[in-house]
Amino acid sequence: MPDDLQQPTLMPGQMLARGVSRHMRSLDFVSVEELVPAPGLRVDVMALGPKGEIWVVECKSSRADFRADAKWQGYLEWCDRFFWAVGPDFDTDLLPEGTGLIIADAYDAEILRMGPETKLAPARRKGVIQKFARHAAIRAQAVRDPGFVPVFGRV
Repeated sequence: MPDDLQQPTLMPGQMLARGVSRHMRSLDFVSVEELVPAPGLRVDVMALGPKGEIWVVECKSSRADFRADAKWQGYLEWCDRFFWAVGPDFDTDLLPEGTGLIIADAYDAEILRMGPETKLAPARRKGVIQKFARHAAIRAQAVRDPGFVPVFGRV
């Protein structure tokens, strides 16, 4: 395989995100990874449903990874539903009540608990969908054009 076509080595959280994204697609959702909805926040997976619903999934590969996350509540105002995605060996008792739960690996995922629905205001939904679309377009262009330099601060 030519060097420019080799897949990068994925970190544990990225493998969970890939499995989550594959599962979201099976639910007719499309997803992007590492979207920045606001300065200081970076969502692991944002999924957009066929009716415009927006789900955020935070992927945690270990107890230490979870304990280091002090900003997850900031993601709640950017989605209709919030989920944690963890591996099958993760101690799910650590996760806060009232949040969604997905068990994932690098190849697929399963929703064990739906996150409660808190619908976004129409103006916020429009802004999030625009960020989602621009993020997806920038990522697609970067794949097609190896010389492309994305300026993520202007997404």
